[in-house]
Amino acid sequence: MLKTYEKVPSVPIKTCTISREADRWFISYKVEVKDLEPGCSLTWMHPDVGVDLGVKALATLSTGKVFEGVKADKQHQAKLSRMQWLHRNKVKGSANWKKAQMQIARLHRRVANLRKDYLHKLTTYIAKNHSFVTIEDLNVRGMMANHKLAAAVQDMSFYELRRQLEYKCKLVGTKLIVADRFYPSSKSCSKCGHLKKSLTLDERIYHCEVCNFKCDRDLNAAINLWKYAFTTESSSG
Repeated sequence: MLKTYEKVPSVPIKTCTISREADRWFISYKVEVKDLEPGCSLTWMHPDVGVDLGVKALATLSTGKVFEGVKADKQHQAKLSRMQWLHRNKVKGSANWKKAQMQIARLHRRVANLRKDYLHKLTTYIAKNHSFVTIEDLNVRGMMANHKLAAAVQDMSFYELRRQLEYKCKLVGTKLIVADRFYPSSKSCSKCGHLKKSLTLDERIYHCEVCNFKCDRDLNAAINLWKYAFTTESSSG
């Protein structure tokens, strides 16, 4: 007899997976459900939106809405370092050593849960409130190679955000468009289309030398991604 916190599904179970995180056990089921009609009961707030992903702000929407990101690793880094330092001074295999090890595992679980919860709320909001969503095809592996950005990129979880967006958009009937990796969304002026030759990471305000347009760097990129959707749709149509 296995006692669970939540009620076990009363439908045929395809697969079952048992996992452990720190001092807690979890059981997940894979069941077959009836497909819902996509987008049947949704009222989209903004039909089309471009989403720029970044390190400073996790997601900037072309509507002007900004999601800063939970930055769970950064918030708990000092506490984690302190706990790991104390753990190194314990006698290996002792009761205090095991206790310290469990405390570190609990903190890791908390960081992962905070990040996961925030990403689910963000991707659900985007998928349910827009009919067309355009995002970037980020070179995450290349960004991780930069030692100055690696920790921040890992904390943001760009790959997980895209994965969640893909299946949630499909579930609710929202069309997800992934812009070409080499599309210059950050370097292009969203007003006149002028393309800058270079743009450093320190330049947070986009200033166009041609039309004198000034805009937040991330918002400018998000608007360009929003426009990219119209170009793609017109060419495919």
